[in-house]
Amino acid sequence: MAVGIKELMARAEAEVRSVSHTEAQPMTQDADVVFVDIRDVRELEREGFIPGAKHAPRGMLEFWIDPESPYHKPWFAEDKTFVFYCASGWRSLLATQVAQEMGLKAASLTGGFGDWKRAGLPVEERKPK
Repeated sequence: MAVGIKELMARAEAEVRSVSHTEAQPMTQDADVVFVDIRDVRELEREGFIPGAKHAPRGMLEFWIDPESPYHKPWFAEDKTFVFYCASGWRSLLATQVAQEMGLKAASLTGGFGDWKRAGLPVEERKPK
């Protein structure tokens, strides 16, 4: 194997801004910040999500971000900062790296939704938009 997950993660960590759940929680009130949950829909249904978050499945992320894609989501074209998260922060770290490469202002939630939930921060149980 030429490159493994450890090296990919190390590269992403060097390039990506990461925020802890403590730093991220007040950002949920900022109209210029969009939280993006990239977990599988079954994870959302089972665990809930950060209130107000949008859902963008990891497998569709690049297609939803690119305005030239037939799958583009207009909310990704807004002049906002996007905070990506997954369960533990690994998938979202790589997703944030890709989003930055595609021109978005982005950050990754360190420790993911797991740390958020363990900290007792607000969790919403309905499906995100």
